[in-house]
Amino acid sequence: MSDEYGVDLDEVYKVIDASDVLVVRFHIVPKRLLVDFRTRPDTGPYVGMVNPASSVEERFRAIKELRPEFPQPEKVMSFHWPRMLGVLVSSGVWQRIVDRFESVGGPDAASTCQAALEELMREERREVLDAIRGGEHYQTLWERKGA
Repeated sequence: MSDEYGVDLDEVYKVIDASDVLVVRFHIVPKRLLVDFRTRPDTGPYVGMVNPASSVEERFRAIKELRPEFPQPEKVMSFHWPRMLGVLVSSGVWQRIVDRFESVGGPDAASTCQAALEELMREERREVLDAIRGGEHYQTLWERKGA
């Protein structure tokens, strides 16, 4: 385990490299990043945010609905990222995902990954602001007086 990142980066890299379908769970963002590296001549890989699943069966159904042109994956691999998204980038984990995605999706795949990262960062910022402001599923430690 890396003290700096809170995860074993070698193990995370193994999961990224070995998976056909990858789900990344985050510490702050409730949505998940789904990366489906499978391709067909007419269909490229997929990367995007999805809602959490309440069971493995639900996750498989959601993948089938999202990618009906593909058979059910044999397995879905995942890992939990316990830090902010900026650390996912600075640690090299994000680049590992992008490199693998580009290897199966071609040169335009990098822009698809960048759009997914930007969406994740917006979601993370929204969650942080909700936590500060005492949003829907957060409770503040103080209340503003006389606003």
